[in-house]
Amino acid sequence: MLVELFNLREEILKEHSKAQCNKIIAWVGAHKKRFDNLFYLFLHDEDRITQRAAWPLSYCVSAHPSFIKKRFPELIKNLYKPGIHDAIKRNTLRILQETDIPKKHQGEIMNICFQYVESPAEKVAIKAFSLTVLDNLAKLYPDIMPEIKLLIEEQLPHQTAAFKSRAKRVLKANGKL
Repeated sequence: MLVELFNLREEILKEHSKAQCNKIIAWVGAHKKRFDNLFYLFLHDEDRITQRAAWPLSYCVSAHPSFIKKRFPELIKNLYKPGIHDAIKRNTLRILQETDIPKKHQGEIMNICFQYVESPAEKVAIKAFSLTVLDNLAKLYPDIMPEIKLLIEEQLPHQTAAFKSRAKRVLKANGKL
């Protein structure tokens, strides 16, 4: 009987495609130890590996939100690394928009998201995901909605259609449009 060995790092390096992403997601499946291996590469490997690991990682968390519960401190700390790649920010925010953020981390994540939306240097996808995370947090902290609204109004004139669409959806959902 032939047993196929799966070398996660090699698979991540093999190619950067949706098919390869799906292959990694399928390999992780419901196995927490496999997820931990992917999460380790996401945090600690060379740039190319961390960037490519981010995409399947976000989908694994969508399928199994409990996998990330004890990992929030590491996930947040990773966002403070100098020169962090946009793919890591984007996929981390995708995770944050789809999971219940523990109360003790909500304030810090809120601050990070406000900074991303305010920053002229951030890519539109990072800003859009940040708006969704802020919108989710506004359900718990409605007093941040005026700040979100002001920030959106400041950004709208010089943003892309994608940002405008997400911003209008956030404002409409909160009765501010």
